[in-house]
Amino acid sequence: MQLSRDEAMRYYQGTATSVVVRAENGQRLQFPAEHIRPFIDQHGVNGVFKISFDNDNKLIGLKRIG
Repeated sequence: MQLSRDEAMRYYQGTATSVVVRAENGQRLQFPAEHIRPFIDQHGVNGVFKISFDNDNKLIGLKRIG
């Protein structure tokens, strides 16, 4: 995931409430923006993440792996 500082601030400040990303397998994923807030730094958000969902498709974990 790569978000510029300005893009990331929209999620941090709450003006954007959902994040939509494309997984490595091409699947489109959407999840609440609150889950990326811990990963926002002065440059925005950069990295590869592992995302986990439960059986009801509720996000249960987001972890930076690269």
